[in-house]
Amino acid sequence: MRSAVAPFYVMEVAKAAAERQRTHGDMIGLFVGQPATPAPRIVREQAARAVRDDVLGYTVTNGIPVLRAAIATEYRRRYGIDVDPEQVVITTGSSAGFVLAALAALDAGDQVAMASPGYPAYRNTLRALGAEVVTLRTDARTRFQPTVEMLESLPQPPRAVVIASPSNPTGTIIDAAELGRISAWCDDVGCRLISDEIYHGISFGAECASAWQFGQDHLVVGSVSKYHSMTGWRLGWLLAPSDLADPLDRLQANLAICAPAVSQVAAAAAFTEEARLELDGHVARYARNREVLLQRLPELGITSFAPPDGAFYAYCDVGHLTDDSLQWCEDVLAATGVALAPGVDFDEEQGRRMIRLSFCGQTDELNQGLDRLAAYMGR
Repeated sequence: MRSAVAPFYVMEVAKAAAERQRTHGDMIGLFVGQPATPAPRIVREQAARAVRDDVLGYTVTNGIPVLRAAIATEYRRRYGIDVDPEQVVITTGSSAGFVLAALAALDAGDQVAMASPGYPAYRNTLRALGAEVVTLRTDARTRFQPTVEMLESLPQPPRAVVIASPSNPTGTIIDAAELGRISAWCDDVGCRLISDEIYHGISFGAECASAWQFGQDHLVVGSVSKYHSMTGWRLGWLLAPSDLADPLDRLQANLAICAPAVSQVAAAAAFTEEARLELDGHVARYARNREVLLQRLPELGITSFAPPDGAFYAYCDVGHLTDDSLQWCEDVLAATGVALAPGVDFDEEQGRRMIRLSFCGQTDELNQGLDRLAAYMGR
């Protein structure tokens, strides 16, 4: 049955972490994939004005023109891509955008290739929609990213390939040249490329390339959740290839009517220079936190991980400590109040020896969490 979808274990950790905070008041969350900061000030001011003065009824299905124009301008600024605002479809978060993309581009039974480890909700959503997920087994040698060679080794080309750069859970970035090769391979075999770019804007020296730099037949998934610090506003977008524009519009109209109006009005301000100055300050903190982790994880005896190029995660091998990361994370939370994400969410085969550690919070809280882990591990 479609309802027999696998759990999203990070959300189960969130429940346990909230209960720990309620009962003990000492929870430190190193599991959550959301910034510890609110939306930019100018966004909050725009939202307050809209709530006070606007009707905030249904918008046009694919989003208000001013927001779509702001996103199109951002692609020109960041990547030098000419995007027509009519190619931008505003969605209820990137999660709903991915569902729309899958419904528009795929039929039940289609094969979809994606990397493991990878974001579990994509895998679970595809299975719930009747697609067959084909696993691309990655490791540190390819920085946990898929390659053309992996795709060429498949028995037959899939109907679609899902990539994520920067990746959740590893934070690694696909090199622009390799992304170009994957794009060309998909074009050659008639495979749809779906590119998750929701962590763009958060990188540490490495450049993030967009799939639309290599062709506009791909589906690009974007969001204001991560760089823009707006997870709960539930606002994302798709860059829609011309052949999918009408299907996406019809699906959006039937499934959601439109994305939340207040979030749309407010998010238009998220792409201003004023907002960027504030948001880049958050990225500077993530970079400092990353350096803390790179120094302190080996001190904890955790040495096997790919240094993240972007996002705010470290995906760590703790196989020397446990062969059941789910139970180990539960034990750590109970003993220390530190909440971590078990690797079983991200890798069905090898995740029992892995954890994901998030470093998007405040630096002092990160250090406190690592101090508790060190004490727990006898370091």
